[in-house]
Amino acid sequence: MNRRTLLLGTGAALAAPVVLAHRPALAQEATITGAGATFPRPVYERWAQAAREAINVQLNYQSIGSGGGINQITARTVDFGASDAPLTTEQLTERSLLQFPSLMGSVVLSANLPGVADNALKLTPEVVVDIFLGKLRRWNDPRIVELNREIRIPNLPIGPSYRADGSGTTWVFTTYLSRVSSEWKDGPGAGTSVRWPAGNGARGNEGVSNIIRNTPGAIGYIENAYAVVNRMPTTQLRNKSGNFVRPIPETFNATAAAADWTVPNFAADTIDLAGEKAWPMTSATYILLPTNPPADKVEASRNTMRFFDWAYRHGGDIASRLEYIPLPNSAHDLIRTAWRQQIKAPDGSAVWNG
Repeated sequence: MNRRTLLLGTGAALAAPVVLAHRPALAQEATITGAGATFPRPVYERWAQAAREAINVQLNYQSIGSGGGINQITARTVDFGASDAPLTTEQLTERSLLQFPSLMGSVVLSANLPGVADNALKLTPEVVVDIFLGKLRRWNDPRIVELNREIRIPNLPIGPSYRADGSGTTWVFTTYLSRVSSEWKDGPGAGTSVRWPAGNGARGNEGVSNIIRNTPGAIGYIENAYAVVNRMPTTQLRNKSGNFVRPIPETFNATAAAADWTVPNFAADTIDLAGEKAWPMTSATYILLPTNPPADKVEASRNTMRFFDWAYRHGGDIASRLEYIPLPNSAHDLIRTAWRQQIKAPDGSAVWNG
């Protein structure tokens, strides 16, 4: 995970800001701005509502995709960026950014197959790769039918759906495909944006979800929270240990338990790990915060850290209810230490003293 190639989406349009809380402004209320990943937006929305009441900080977050978030924080047009694809040490140094995880989530496959129940369809890594390479064209292909003898597979064309914008969700999915297939690794490869061999693209988790929902035979990768909130049918997947696993909290937590947060830039490797119950596509989502805020941005930087400090202390239950995976307390302590050591005001003092 330390040698990632990050392919940023250059055409990500700036979405209208979404103010993630709705009540009359309080005296001396602080506002922080962020932009980036759609992956964590549902939990950021709930955290924002609760944190505004608790610590008087309002979050204004633009859900424009990881590539757009990286571009926005690089240009310093927001207080923090958000990306599901971690940056390398060189990229962080070049942009004067600190990277830290906010929580973990999982990418799942959702398929619109009339008559097939939620989590009934079984897929192997080889089948998934060939679907997105365009090699498997119909759902009643013998390879798929053989995997699913106990259910009736409809005779429909397979419609792969993918993210058309720079996306950390795409990075998670294509990193997985690259690890299970040398053909994928040497072809489309892994990144926040790749050249897809087949299918139809859409912007955001919302756009991919809409294609799947409205197109019988469609299949796509989305963040698990979107699948849960929108009641979209998901699939089983054979993991690295050879077991078919369902995308449920038990399998997500089995992966998270093995994460090593002491690695550089907190970029723990949790994709396609061995484990009897491990879900293969679980990953952290990250915050990007300038290490050198100018004088007029020091307070915004401090308030950003106040917001995530509150989320670490009080937002775990909210995250779990939305099917996200809270970070362990040991990771929170490491992150706070990084804040104190690396985020500096113009006079050299630490911005965070919590």
